[in-house]
Amino acid sequence: MGRVELNIPPPNPKQREFFLARARYIAYGGARAGGKSWAMRTKFALLCMRYAGIQILLLRRTLPELTENHVNPLLILLRGIARYNKQEKVFSFPNGARLKLGYCANEADVLQYQGQAYDVIGMEEATMFTEFQYNCLRESNRSSGLMKESFSPRMYLTMNPGGVGHHWVKRLFVDRLYKDKERPEDYIFIPAKVYDNTAFMERDPDYVAQLESLPEKRRKMMLLGDWSSVEGAFFEEFVNDPSHYEDRQWTHVIAPFEPKANWKIYRSFDFGYNKPFSMGYWAVDEEGVIYRILEWYGCTETDNEGLRIPPNKIFEEVARLEREHPWLKGRRIQGIADPSIWDASRGESVAESASKHGIHFTPGDNERIAGWMQVHYRLAFDENGFPMMYVFENCKAFIRTIPALQYDDHKVEDLDTDGEDHVADEVRYFCMSRPIKPRIPAKRDEYYKNPLNVYLDISKGDLTTRTARPRMEIISEEE
Repeated sequence: MGRVELNIPPPNPKQREFFLARARYIAYGGARAGGKSWAMRTKFALLCMRYAGIQILLLRRTLPELTENHVNPLLILLRGIARYNKQEKVFSFPNGARLKLGYCANEADVLQYQGQAYDVIGMEEATMFTEFQYNCLRESNRSSGLMKESFSPRMYLTMNPGGVGHHWVKRLFVDRLYKDKERPEDYIFIPAKVYDNTAFMERDPDYVAQLESLPEKRRKMMLLGDWSSVEGAFFEEFVNDPSHYEDRQWTHVIAPFEPKANWKIYRSFDFGYNKPFSMGYWAVDEEGVIYRILEWYGCTETDNEGLRIPPNKIFEEVARLEREHPWLKGRRIQGIADPSIWDASRGESVAESASKHGIHFTPGDNERIAGWMQVHYRLAFDENGFPMMYVFENCKAFIRTIPALQYDDHKVEDLDTDGEDHVADEVRYFCMSRPIKPRIPAKRDEYYKNPLNVYLDISKGDLTTRTARPRMEIISEEE
C-alpha cells in the first residue's frame, strides 16, 4: 500500500497543548465550542496512524451523539485511510491499529467493556458519565499487548460543567483534591473556551453572542467554563460561604457548636448497600430552626458507591456512637427513615435489625414532590438572610452532594435519581416529619434595597413588616 496522509487544519494553541500532553489522565474543555470533539477524534486518528497495533476506545453517552459528533466526521477524515465496520463501529487501519466507538446510555452499559484492554480510552463529555462508569473504564485502560512500540496507557476526557459526573470531574481536574493512591502528576486539565477556538469564531460569530446572552448561571458555565455555577441545580438556594460560618447570615454552612440541652435531637436514615447509606443527626432550636450536626455516610472513596455493610453492623456502630458522642449520649433521639426499611419480604427487615440495637425509627413520608418542597422551604432565606436549616461544616457528604443534584429531565418538579441523592432523601424524610408553611425566598440584593424588610406570609395572605427573623410555625411535630 502506498503512503497515506491525514490532512488536518492546524490546531489552535489549546488543542496543540492537548495533542502534546503525556499524562495518564488528560482533560480538555470546560466551556462550549472550545473545539473538544475535533481535538479528541483528530488526536485518536493521529495515534492510530503513528502506533501500529494500538487499540483505542472512544465513548459518548448516547448513540445519536456518537454518530453525529464522531462517526460521520471520521468517515470523511479517514476516507481511503481506514476501513469502517458499521456493525462493530470500528475503524481498522492498515498497521493493525483499531479505533472502536461506543456509548454508555445507562450505567450498566459500561460493563460490556470489562475484560477488554484498550491502550487509550476517550470519554467525550465526561461529566455525562458517572464515577462508577469512569472507574470501570479505568480497569479496561491497560496495555493491549498488540503494539510493537512502548506506550503507556492513558485516558483522554473532554467536558463541560454540569451533569451527573460534575463532582468527580471537578474534584480530579479542577479542584485537584486527591485520595489515597491518586497521584497529582497523573492528571492534567487544559481549560478551553470559545475564544480559544478562532476557527469556529470566524465560521460562526453569532454563536458567541448566543453564549454571551444566556442567563447568568448558564452563561458562566457554557461561555466561561465556571465549575462553581451548576445550571439546573435542584437545590439552587443552597449556599456554602466560609466567610459566613460565624454570623450564620446568607449561608447554610456554619461552624459546629454543641446543641443546647433543651433542643430536641433527631436522626434520619436512608439505607443502602451497593449504594451509600446516609444517616443524619439533627438538632432543633426553640424557633424550629434545624441544624444538621452530625452525619455518617456509607460511601467508598468512589462517589455513589456503597460500603456494603450489613444492617446489623451499621446499627451496632450507630448504637455505640449514640452512647459515646457528647452531643448524643443521654439524649432522647427520635428517628425517621425510608419506609422501605420495614420490608421483611426477604427475611429480617432493616428496621428489625435496628431495633435489636435499641435504634428505633418511624416511617418517613415518602411523598417526593411535597418532600422536596419542604427542603426548599427550609433552605429559603428570610428577608434578613436567615434560613430555617443550617449544616455544620463537618457534614461533608451533605456539602458535597446537595449542590450537584439536578432536576429530572422528564419530571420537572422532581430530582434526577441518577445523581447521588441519598443524603437528599434522608433530609427529605426529616423535613416531612416537621413540615413548615411556605415562605417567599429573599435575595440579598433585594433585601438591602428594601428598607422595610417586608416579609410575606403567603399562607395567611398578609403583608407584615418585621425587623428580626420571623418565627416559623410548625404545622405538626412528633412528640
